[in-house]
Amino acid sequence: MSDRERMLGILRKAYQIEVDGYTFYSMTADRADKDVVRELFAKLAADEVQHQAFLKSVAGHYDEMGAAAFQLNLRSPEQRAINQALFTARFREQAAASEFELGVLSVGMTLESNAIRYFSSAAQQASEAEVTGFYQFLADWEKQHYDALESLFDAVRAEHQAASGFAPF
Repeated sequence: MSDRERMLGILRKAYQIEVDGYTFYSMTADRADKDVVRELFAKLAADEVQHQAFLKSVAGHYDEMGAAAFQLNLRSPEQRAINQALFTARFREQAAASEFELGVLSVGMTLESNAIRYFSSAAQQASEAEVTGFYQFLADWEKQHYDALESLFDAVRAEHQAASGFAPF
C-alpha cells in the first residue's frame, strides 16, 4: 500500500467516525424531550460537522499539497457550555434519574473514546509534523467532549442509582 493510499484510508476512517458521531448526536438531540439535553447533543453534533469539514478539506487538497494540506487554521475550541458548572447543574436538574439521558451519555462516551483512540493512533503513525498536529488536535477536541460527557454521566448515574434503590456502596 502506498503512502497516499494509507493516508487516504486514515482520512476515510476518520471521516466515518465523525459521520457516526454526528448521526448519533443529532438523532439524540431530535429525540430528547428536555431542552438542556437537546442543547448538549445539538452542540456535539455541530462539532462533528466541523470535524467533517476539516477532514474533507484535507482530503480534497492532499494530492496537490501533501502534508501541507493538514495545516488548517485550527484553533482550540473555546470553553463551551457543556464544560460550565451552570450547564452541568441544569443538565443534572432536567435529566435527574433518567435512563434515556444515562444511556445516551454512555454511548456518547464510547463514541468519543473510540475517536480519541483512533485520532491519537493516527497522530502517532504520522511522520510529518503537520499530520501529527492535525490528528492530535482532533483527539484533544474529542477528549474535551469525553470529559464533559463523563462528568454529566457520573452525576446522572449517581442520581439514577439512588432513585432506583441501587446503592450497593
